[in-house]
Amino acid sequence: MIEIIDLTKRYGTFTALDSLNLKIEKGKVFGFVGQNGAGKSTTFSILATLLSPTSGTAFVNGFNISKEPKQVRKQIGYMPDFFGVYDHLRADEYLDFYGASYGMDADARKKLIPQLLELVNLSHKKDSYVDVLSRGMKQRLCLARSLIHDPEVLILDEPASGLDPRARVEMREILKELKTMGKTILISSHILPELAEMCDEIGVIDGGKLVAHGTVAEIQRQLQAEKLIMVKVLGDRENAIRYFEDQEKVVQIERMNEEDTFQFIYKGDEKSQVILLKQAILQDIPIVSFKEFETNLEDVFMEITKGVERS
Repeated sequence: MIEIIDLTKRYGTFTALDSLNLKIEKGKVFGFVGQNGAGKSTTFSILATLLSPTSGTAFVNGFNISKEPKQVRKQIGYMPDFFGVYDHLRADEYLDFYGASYGMDADARKKLIPQLLELVNLSHKKDSYVDVLSRGMKQRLCLARSLIHDPEVLILDEPASGLDPRARVEMREILKELKTMGKTILISSHILPELAEMCDEIGVIDGGKLVAHGTVAEIQRQLQAEKLIMVKVLGDRENAIRYFEDQEKVVQIERMNEEDTFQFIYKGDEKSQVILLKQAILQDIPIVSFKEFETNLEDVFMEITKGVERS
């Protein structure tokens, strides 16, 4: 569905995007993770044919973004991070305007607009003027706008930015529904746990480079060389800490607020972790619990990007 080949964008001596290569299959939800200025919006703008690459190219549903921009635009619905709305139009008039812009006849627009408003949970606001809608409602209206021509691909740049928790949940549920409809979705966000819930794959981009790509589980496994383990003991915590301090591959022991609990970083594999626990029990360390905490997406992002050389 989407193929990106050596895509590069430079502004003078600054490289905003550096030889990006990526394939996204039809019907997948792909999430871009990255700090501001990492290259997410640049990538999306190029795919939306709003920005020309310095070199490289990309294909959307088989159409070349540089050679066939009109065909590409028919394939995509683009929701930028900052979008304009027409305050003096009602919600249904706003969608009608964009439907007409895409060449849809009046009967088709009249039939489609109520369906789109229902999809984004705005049926009750069809007669409301855009300027009185909340930010979350405007976001959902903009999403409906991007769907007006029934595109195969949705490109959503920070769709949950600035939304309150309830509005983020509503947006997430809408995107799940779009996935069931077979849409291919590219989405960027700083709300990393929500990306983990929504996306089939994620790409970590930093300094214009794709530094990691895969499922959430695959990227998490890249960090399995270091595990965060929390231990709860019965009795003398300090004696237990002294024991673990002497063990190979145990580092950064930290005492927790609870008097019987501490945690540490373990740099061994799962097999050696089993041996570590077994030996502690044989040494009469009164362990109540020995728990490994799963690395979350924020940890993955911070770990992967901390050592990337920047331009």
